[in-house]
This record gives sequence, structure tokens and C-alpha cells, in this order.
Amino acid sequence: MSTATVRTGWPNPVGFARRRFRHWWQSRIPLSDTMTLSQRNVYILPSRAGWMLGATLLVLLVASINYQLNLGYLLTFLLAGSALAGMHVCHGTLRGLTLNLIAPDPQFAGASTTLSVVLNNERRSVRYGIGLAVLDATHEDRWVWADVPAQGSSTVHVAFKPQQRGLHRVPPLTAETRFPLGTFRVWTVWRPAAQVLVYPAPEPLPPPLPQGEPRGGGNASARLQGSGEFDGVRAYRRGDPLKLVVWKKAAKADELVSRDTEQTQRYELWLDFVHAGSGGTEQRLSRLTAWILQADKLALDYGLRLPARQIAPSSGEVHKRRCLEALATC
Repeated sequence: MSTATVRTGWPNPVGFARRRFRHWWQSRIPLSDTMTLSQRNVYILPSRAGWMLGATLLVLLVASINYQLNLGYLLTFLLAGSALAGMHVCHGTLRGLTLNLIAPDPQFAGASTTLSVVLNNERRSVRYGIGLAVLDATHEDRWVWADVPAQGSSTVHVAFKPQQRGLHRVPPLTAETRFPLGTFRVWTVWRPAAQVLVYPAPEPLPPPLPQGEPRGGGNASARLQGSGEFDGVRAYRRGDPLKLVVWKKAAKADELVSRDTEQTQRYELWLDFVHAGSGGTEQRLSRLTAWILQADKLALDYGLRLPARQIAPSSGEVHKRRCLEALATC
């Protein structure tokens, strides 16, 4: 084994210490969906340009002393005064700003979740160059910048991508500014209390919907269309009430179709965890998610059976969200 290979296998002590310090620091920040920035939670340090300016000022000062250059003194103290004024303005750009997080909507695993943050400015001056980002190793370089008008507000949208289903806490956020000179970096860290619900990712190419089960536990088998979809509809007949027309399915088939009330009374469509394939738990949940979306698109009544929960057949947006939430938290 070469020396390079051995070195690449060593843990990075600097990165480890940085992660430990960040975890300890963030754990001391209270959880809140609204945060007002003040001197207690706004931090300031020179940027790279600021350190370079400081080194330049030191060289100018030493040269002015050695060569007794009055214009050198003037230039040195003029630049130093400008840097100090910029430091005060930079810190004041964030100080007094209020951050409000809008509760995020549920998302599917693997899809980006958008976080909407409202920046409220009660001052009579505009705040320029305020950036917002998710504070983690994956998203911390994806900054979104905005200006906040005087006595107004501005909405900033940042995104992160949860990889697993379930209920996840919104990751810590960071806001910063380097206005006006870029010689100082002023930032804050914010831990929202909101949580986001992540549904299982739907299977890309799921099999057709399962057959309907007869009501009352009979042995009759449900009819299936050629596409394998649950047959709860029939061709439109003159005199059928409009409430029986399945408009979503009619748009897909380019012909009017109505609900088959007799068939609906005899059979029920159940999406069962046990019959969702022979794969693992996540693969079965992914297939059930795809079936729920497919049944909702066809405006069918469907029920859901999970190992520890059962949801009676129904339809609509509320029923779909209830079933998806059960899959996400099972």
C-alpha cells in the first residue's frame, strides 16, 4: 500500500473539529420560526479582502513612518477610516432585520423542498446585499441574494433535498451580508422549528392497479380494462347525470365516461402493503405511492392497508394526502 493511499484514509482532524464545534454551537441556538437579529445573534469578522486591506494598511503605515510621508499618513488613515465606517454599516445591515419562515408543503423523497423566508425591514433605509442559504455541507454554497426595501419586506426562496421519507426538521439557515465594501462578513445562524413531511418517492414504472375486491368478502373477481386499470367506469349513456361523469378519465380517453354505480357497489379497490410486490419495505411503499397517485388521477375510490393501519376507501385531495402521510410515517 502506497503512502498516498494511507494518507487518504486518515480522518481530517480539522474537518472533524469543525463539525463538532458547529454541532455544539447550533445546539445552543433556540428553535423558532421567527427570528429578530440583534447584537446577540449577529457576528462579524473580516473577509479575505478585509485581511488583505489590513495588511496593506500596515505596509503603508510602516512606509510612511520610515520615509516621513505626510500624504502616506493621509492615505493610510483615510482608508482605515473608510474600513471602520464600512464595518459599522455592514453590521447594521443585518441588525434589526426580522426573519419569518413560511411552513413548507409536503414533498416526495428525492425532490427539492422550497423554503420561503420573509425578510421584514422596519427601518427607513433600504438593506442591500442580504444572502440566505441552507447551512450544511451540501447546500451552503447555494446562496440567494435579495434587497429589502425601506419599511417593507422581501421573500427569499431557498431549497434543500431530503433523501429519506418521514418527518424532517428544517435544516439550519444562515444569512449574511458584505455590503458595502466587502471587507467584513456579517452573518447569523437560524434554527427554524418547522418540520417538513417527506412522502416516499413514487415508483417510476409501477404495474397496473390491483384488482378490486368484492364487498362483503365474496369470491367474485373484479373486471379489469385492457390497460389493467380498475373498472369502475363505463361509457356515457344519454341521460346520465353530470355528477357521474369522470372528467379526468374522460380527458385522458377523449370520450365521455360515467361511473358504473353497480360495479362500484360490488367491488372496492384496496391498495395493500402485502400485495405491493416482493421487495423490501421502501420498495413496497414506493409502489403504493405510485398507485395512490394513479388512482387519484383516475378519480377512483381506493383504500389503503398497512401492517399497523387501515384507511377506508374514499377519493379526493384530502384522502390522497391522508394516505401519503400514512406511508411517510409508517
